[in-house]
Amino acid sequence: MTTTRVHIDPGFGVGEVNRRIFGTFVEHMGRCVYTGIYEPGHPTADEHGFRTDVAALVRELGATAVRYPGGNFVSNYRWEDGVGPLEQRPRNLDFAWRSVETNEVGTNEFLSWCSGVGLEPVMAVNLGTRGLAEAMEQLLYVNGEAGTRLPDMRASHGHPDPWKVGTWCLGNEMDGPWQMGHKTPAEYARLVAEVANAFHRFDENLSLVACGSSNRAMPTFGEWERVVLDAALDNVDLISAHAYYEPVDGDVVSFAACAEDMDRYIDQVVATADHVAAHHHSEKKVKVSFDEWNVWAQHRFAGENAIEVEHAPRLIEDAYTVTDAVVVGGLLITLLRHTDRVGLACQAQLVNVIAPIRTEPGGPAWRQTIFHPFALTARHARGRVLDLRTEGALIDTPAYGPVSQVWPVATWDEESGDLAIFLINRSLRAATAVALDLSRFGDLALVEHLVITDSGPDAVNSMAEPDRVVPRPGASRLDSRELSIEAPALSWHCLRLHRS
Repeated sequence: MTTTRVHIDPGFGVGEVNRRIFGTFVEHMGRCVYTGIYEPGHPTADEHGFRTDVAALVRELGATAVRYPGGNFVSNYRWEDGVGPLEQRPRNLDFAWRSVETNEVGTNEFLSWCSGVGLEPVMAVNLGTRGLAEAMEQLLYVNGEAGTRLPDMRASHGHPDPWKVGTWCLGNEMDGPWQMGHKTPAEYARLVAEVANAFHRFDENLSLVACGSSNRAMPTFGEWERVVLDAALDNVDLISAHAYYEPVDGDVVSFAACAEDMDRYIDQVVATADHVAAHHHSEKKVKVSFDEWNVWAQHRFAGENAIEVEHAPRLIEDAYTVTDAVVVGGLLITLLRHTDRVGLACQAQLVNVIAPIRTEPGGPAWRQTIFHPFALTARHARGRVLDLRTEGALIDTPAYGPVSQVWPVATWDEESGDLAIFLINRSLRAATAVALDLSRFGDLALVEHLVITDSGPDAVNSMAEPDRVVPRPGASRLDSRELSIEAPALSWHCLRLHRS
């Protein structure tokens, strides 16, 4: 068995843990909203129709922010249709997902739900089929003080106080030909500069997210970011990145190491943003909003035109495996390793649609395998992210070349004396010993070591067996300020220590 050594020193840090890395995403797509978070008549539904069993799992998940209402959905969405008396709201066809949208859940219902479950809302505006005027009106309706038309309309709908939403996404994936209102880099750059300028006329403290590339393989990747930021550098704070991962052509070896792709993606977007700032003689550090990321078996998705038109269809409800859980844990490690330049991250989506939480209409809600690494990382990552050094075995991947077998991150809360370490063994077949050098911390006591692994890497949680895959105690030994653990092939680990 090989040994990987990880050197951890509290004197070398990346930055404070950014809690907004643990964001999530709710889109009007499939059953994310309807029979997901919202199901009037369900045994657990509250007086507003929202499922309290789902709300309890959302709180347990530990998500901090939520992007809404899309996603592709937002690029043909009329926000006005989702406010006011329910009986007066129209039923529309959503062109993005070929679904019937009843508009039962709209702006005020969603923002009220966010308040109840403790999520910071991140609102997206339609810059596909709509533009500057409609975006300004939506902002006024949501955040305006009473005394003018749109805030007074909100008050007449039962919400007199401004919602004070602080972060706004200016469109969604506008580089994608699949998007309603797809634009060239120059077209979107002109529009986003105008909208961002107007939003800051209303409130200069708003945090604004410009659309970046839909993924790193887009033909305009890099050039899109450069053109957009060149036009809007002074008025945007973040630029988005999206990535979904799966085994491509059966290449599970590279899939297990796909955190490498996210790592390089972030570095390249940051390099482009800093280049634009330098060209403008600016010290501004535009951050990355990784506001869509997850594992998604896209090869099983037949495309939008294959979707039958109905209300709340069962759409891309992937059942996640142990392998998927390890990959998700690795992606969270990557986001933490970039805590200094990732300003927001949102796992897509929250319920049913490629999600950590699944539900059945009228029935139970349960945790998928990917729920656990998210919940434990969100719960225990505190203080500063440390800059680690790793020595050990490499594995060869067809997609990324040689990569480290062990992918770790650590957070140190000096005030409480809590050290948290998260790592994955990315090898599909080879176990490894991991020696964690803790000599710079003084006396530490091991509080807990949890591991997600399984002899069957395709094991899933289901309605019939919701706890088939759960974190279990791992094998570890703390001796002379070195923590030694056994990392089985394809495993995710959470270790917590406390300064004595």
